[in-house]
Amino acid sequence: MKIVSTSQAAKRFGVHLDTLAHYIAVGKLPAPPILEVGRRTIHAWTEEEIENARKLLPKIANGRKTRYKKQSALSDQQSAKTKDKPKKKTQARVPALHKQSKPRKSR
Repeated sequence: MKIVSTSQAAKRFGVHLDTLAHYIAVGKLPAPPILEVGRRTIHAWTEEEIENARKLLPKIANGRKTRYKKQSALSDQQSAKTKDKPKKKTQARVPALHKQSKPRKSR
């Protein structure tokens, strides 16, 4: 049984080390056992834990992608509402009148 560190596991997943550490801290991924090596503490990933996490990673929603999905869902709802109502034609805009300044008297 081979044990790898979080940085090596992140390389295998194809994500950044900080991203993987954040997923563990937030609870999106289960934390592997912690080993203390000298003064450092590392997560010890086994092959089984890496495969379990690999199955969970696609299910983790990326904030940016879900934000745009939500917006597109809202726009779909709005477009469905506008299909029910006939579109009103807007009136042509008339340019605004500006006050004319008084002509200066020449001396």
